[in-house]
Amino acid sequence: MAEKEMRNFALRDENGNEIGVFMGKSPRQAALKAAIRGHTDIKLRERGTKKLHVFTGERVQVDKPKGAPVWMPDKIWKPMVKKVGIEKLE
Repeated sequence: MAEKEMRNFALRDENGNEIGVFMGKSPRQAALKAAIRGHTDIKLRERGTKKLHVFTGERVQVDKPKGAPVWMPDKIWKPMVKKVGIEKLE
């Protein structure tokens, strides 16, 4: 089975300015990366297309998983995103 290629997604603010780029094999993976950095209203434009993937996101602090390395802190941040939809740009 062929492995998916990494794609670039540009993060847009409420004014439509592109303020960052996140890479991932899927829009959700890029949205999780944006959410872990504190973004809540996530609009990702896939580079090379006119698709705008819209997510809501948050990050919550949870206990570290069992079997985690000793150096990991007791509480870690976990991102959570939910896809709202896809918009077409003109």
